[in-house]
Order: sequence, then structure tokens, then C-alpha cells
Amino acid sequence: MSLLAAVSSADLPEGAQGAFEEARARLGPLDQAALAAAWSRQASLTKPPGSLGRLEDLAAQLSGIAGTCPPPRPLPAVVGVFAGDHGVVAEGVTPWPSEVTAQMVGNFLHGGAAVNVLARRVGAEVLVVDVGVAGALPAGAGLVRAKVRPGTANLAEGPAMTVEEATAALDVGAALASRLAEAGAACLLTGDMGIGNTTPSACLVAALTGLPAERVTGRGTGVDDERLARKQAVVAEAVRRLPADASALEVLASVGGLEIAALAGYVVGAAAARRPVLLDGVIAVAAALVAVALAPACRDYLVAGHRSVEPGAGAGLEHLGLTPLIDLDLRLGEGSGACLALPVLDAAASLLAEMATFEGAGVAQGPLA
Repeated sequence: MSLLAAVSSADLPEGAQGAFEEARARLGPLDQAALAAAWSRQASLTKPPGSLGRLEDLAAQLSGIAGTCPPPRPLPAVVGVFAGDHGVVAEGVTPWPSEVTAQMVGNFLHGGAAVNVLARRVGAEVLVVDVGVAGALPAGAGLVRAKVRPGTANLAEGPAMTVEEATAALDVGAALASRLAEAGAACLLTGDMGIGNTTPSACLVAALTGLPAERVTGRGTGVDDERLARKQAVVAEAVRRLPADASALEVLASVGGLEIAALAGYVVGAAAARRPVLLDGVIAVAAALVAVALAPACRDYLVAGHRSVEPGAGAGLEHLGLTPLIDLDLRLGEGSGACLALPVLDAAASLLAEMATFEGAGVAQGPLA
């Protein structure tokens, strides 16, 4: 049965209340015994020590997450595409109208977007979550209706949302991650849709890393120099308004987005359920920064799928200490880069599980490196 069939939107977001705090309370460190077992097994496999490079690190991380060595394959997998609109579009930070958010959700539901194509190729399912789309959405399988409010307010004029609304969106993401894990999802991939959402993402990256706006604000959907300068100015002013003692939750509410908040909850919910989280691009990185600020232990459950060309993505990954698996100059979002990285994660788990040992294969073991 499809994993998506196990997720109901009938009681969201009201029924998700408290899900984020529950996940944060359950969140624990990686299993150290499984980590040690993974490295011990790596040393016994028929290869020179370290010759599989970062695949060895990934396999050990997956073992520590699952609490067993070798780890399970990261399948079945689900791409959670969280969707929301942004009032800051009124500032001219993107040439695309907000109506495109709802139109693209329809495209996802009909299987026609890039993330759908890539997900089909790697064996993942796509779940679209309306946490803040302003427009009307068509009915369709794979849509979870969990609207907290129809889009954020304009962060250039004031807070994007209230702390209560940000908390509700965190709860939606955490609750969905928990339900998907219970239904059998072995890996959760991040996706997003929201016209204008690279602006709040840049705000969050700047605020949570301390970097200046011009270092972390990119062209998003491909804005020209004039619009980029306007976007950078909006980000700089929004971050400047933040109180020096603002908490991560207050920062999220002031300059974030509903889908970004839900993604942060999704990250923490997945980690609490001991599932690896495969991050996509700059929107996911901004959400991961929020998640780690709110629940530091979730950092060890994160895998950076790719390096987006958006400067905020690289800055955020460096701050988190994460090295992306692939670098293809992507900046689409949707979960596209995370999907492309899923086979790499699967390969790491499969190698540790299926390779022969020196003893088992009757191969002489050379000197340890």
C-alpha cells in the first residue's frame, strides 16, 4: 500500500498540536554501539581501508541512526513538499506571481513536475502539504490539507507570522514525519514550493549564521541585478529589525515562512523517529538551521543531498558542518536535488550490508592504512 494512503489531513493542523514538542522530547543521539559496529565491519570488507570515501561515513551514520549494523536501506522514501505563499512578494523580490504556487501544487498532484519525474526514477513517493497556500487547490491524491493561514504577511513591513502560527506549522511537519515513519517510511526527503521563498530563507540563514545579507541572498528564480539588490536590501532590513535576544522560534516567526517552519518540524519529527533526513536546497537548509537551533541533536540525522547554487545554501551547510553528496548547479527546489542523492544513500547502506568480508571471501587482507 502507498505510504501516502496512511497519512490523513482530516485532523491537521488542530490534531497535530504539541507534536513538535513531543518529537523534541523523544529526540536522542545516534546509537554509539551501532556506529562502532559499522566501522568495525568497514575494516573487514574486501577493500582497502577508506577506499569508498564518504560512502563509508554515510553507512556508519545510517547505522547510528537506525541503531543497527548494517543499516536498513533508505527505502521506501517520501518527499515531503511543503507549500506556502509569502507576503514579501509584494516587494518585487521575484518576477513570478504568487498564483504560481497553487498552480505548481496542481502540477505536483498530476505528476508533471521535476520532483515527480525524479522521485519515480528513484522509487520515492511525493506528498504535497498545503501549510500556507493562498490560492485554492485542486483535489488530488497525495495532498495533505494542513493550512495554518493563507500565506505569510509581508516580512518587509513586520513579522511574517505570529509565534503561535509558526508553532502550529512546526507541529504539522513533526506530526507528518511521525506518521510517515509509523507507516514504514525509511527515509524522509525535503521538498518545498512557495513563490518568493528564497527571500525568507535568506533572512533565516543570515539571522542564524550571523552572515550579512549580500553573502546569503541569491537570485532565486533568476532575478536581474536591480531586483537582486532590492531583495538583498529587504533581507538586510528584516534581519536588522530582529531583537538581539530573539529566540530561534521568534526569528522563524518574524522572517520565516509557513512551509519553512513545517519543514523544520518535519526534520525534528523524522530524527525523533530515527529516520535519516535527506535535505534539498536552500529552503531545506534554512529549515535545517531552524531545526538544529531548536533541537540540536537532530543535526546528526541530516544528510545534505546537494549544493544549491543559491549562496545561502552553501553558507548554511558550512554552518551546520554538512558536506553535500552531489553538486550539479541546481536551484530548482521541490526536492529535486534530494531525489538525485537518494541512490547515493542507498548505495552506502547496501555496500555495508552486502559486501563480502576478507574472511568470508577467502581474500588475504593487506596492511591497515
